[in-house]
Amino acid sequence: RCETTTTTNTTTTTNTTSNNYEGCTTDGFSDMDLEKMQHEYKLTKVFFSDSGSISVEVAMKMALQYWFTLHQQKQQNQIIPTTTPNTTTTTQKTKFLSLRNGYHGDTFGAMSVCDPTNGMHSMFAGILAQQLFVPSPTGPHPNDAVETLHQMERTLRLHHHEVAAVIMEPIVQGAGGMKFYSPSVLKRVRELCDEYDVLLIFDEIATGFGRTGTLFAGWQGEGTYAPWSSLDDVDSDDNGDDCTIESNNKQGSSAHDGDRNDGNNEIVYPDILCLGKALTGGYMPLGATLTNDKLAHGISDTGGVFMHGPTFMANPLACSVSLASVNLLMQSPWQARVRNVERSLIEHLSPLARLGSTVKEVRVLGAIGVCEMHEGLDRDGMAMVQRQLVDEGVWLRPFGKLLYTMPPFNCEELEDGHVRKIGEAMFNVASTL
Repeated sequence: RCETTTTTNTTTTTNTTSNNYEGCTTDGFSDMDLEKMQHEYKLTKVFFSDSGSISVEVAMKMALQYWFTLHQQKQQNQIIPTTTPNTTTTTQKTKFLSLRNGYHGDTFGAMSVCDPTNGMHSMFAGILAQQLFVPSPTGPHPNDAVETLHQMERTLRLHHHEVAAVIMEPIVQGAGGMKFYSPSVLKRVRELCDEYDVLLIFDEIATGFGRTGTLFAGWQGEGTYAPWSSLDDVDSDDNGDDCTIESNNKQGSSAHDGDRNDGNNEIVYPDILCLGKALTGGYMPLGATLTNDKLAHGISDTGGVFMHGPTFMANPLACSVSLASVNLLMQSPWQARVRNVERSLIEHLSPLARLGSTVKEVRVLGAIGVCEMHEGLDRDGMAMVQRQLVDEGVWLRPFGKLLYTMPPFNCEELEDGHVRKIGEAMFNVASTL
């Protein structure tokens, strides 16, 4: 829903297809408990689109248009000359900075900020816009991100004049490797973006609406973030055939058992947030790009409109499905369900760690379970593994070095037995590799 103030009078009208960005609000989510989104997370405007990938395109265009409009305003106010050789201006801010191993979608803008080497879009390398990248964190702990943050600071220091925004998947890098990293990274990147006058985009298409244990992954903090890994405190016997997982979270127990300390989380505010996937529960295509007053007014205060207007944006059917889906989530005990799935994943995936010659690591965060192998599978290998999994009675999509599962945690019918079957199937198939 988009509240659009006309240019001829002050009447406010409802227009589900207008591309005038000035009055877009999150009123369409009023039936959901998203007061935190508007007042604490500071994202007060929403622009609907057709899918998660398009929500990333919209976010990138939003960032670019913000800087372009700001430059125009400075020219009109004669703050900067219209032509000055070798002078840095806001119109030079046309690049994006992203993490290696990131994945943001399959459309052209989104592909350009995916990993250019290890991603699935390398064949388009000569066609895509050239962006900037820094190494991703090597693990889930703060110390695993030291080099990432060092390179982030260095790159912004050298290139902030041409970087429109940093774009990243908070806490979980999805299709680029299903890697987890510390929330402390988000806090430091936010500080660097503020220091160097660069916007920050969070891509929560895969993680939004509860997947990691908080409503959004960007809401994770010291009080909630506790990923489980088979690499933490592993005691094995001499022949390495068996191992016992003795980390801070005992086998079969969730990192979030007991009281959760959500209140101590220091929320990191992005300037733009991309949503999709769980927005409609997979029933209808719909994406949403949320932003704050700063960007919205920066684009629209001088009479401008956001230059994007897909035919089916905010179509009533998709929005109705989205409201129904998210209301089901918000009215359910979804946090307890995520904790239950997390416990089940730890219990039933941890035996994979015994396959030390094949399996490098098993890791779990919220309702995400990942088995990373030492060696990747080629196309024929992935097809073979998928057939084996189907024969075991489960449907998973292996890719590269990964076998992973993201069960429908908010399904009342999901039981521990279903997760056990997934774990057993993964173990049986990995045993043959």
